[in-house]
Amino acid sequence: MSDHHDEYHSHGKLYLSVFLALCGFTAISIVADLVHIPNRAMLIGIVLSVAVCKALCVLLIFMHLKFERAWKYLLLAPTFILACTIPFALAPDVGMHYYTVSVPQLAEYESQQAHKGDGHGGHGSDHGAKGGDKAHGGTDHGGGDHSHKAPEKH
Repeated sequence: MSDHHDEYHSHGKLYLSVFLALCGFTAISIVADLVHIPNRAMLIGIVLSVAVCKALCVLLIFMHLKFERAWKYLLLAPTFILACTIPFALAPDVGMHYYTVSVPQLAEYESQQAHKGDGHGGHGSDHGAKGGDKAHGGTDHGGGDHSHKAPEKH
């Protein structure tokens, strides 16, 4: 009976020391942020290192992984594999800019510019005048000839 009682007190001391360590790590993070370290990379390194130490304390002691056998690595293997392969699977869509920027108005603009260069719609005609004629599809915002409109969807 006394062995169980002594074991309880030894775990109590261990948990208290881990709690104090976590408080100390939190204080280090706060102080590192308040000191205004000029090198941002160093600040990020300090804060991430402290976060890793805190996570290890929680995982090893409070989640009892320190006392588990080696099968925990077998259970973590699929998670590790997924964590490593997901960035490669998403790289074509996210990381490599797989999709190009499509500007459908660009082709119409280039054709209008080509017609202006051919002498169709210079300064004397309605087609190249700023704003155009509203009866022929022009607008007041200076967009040029807008007679080629896409069909409306109903």
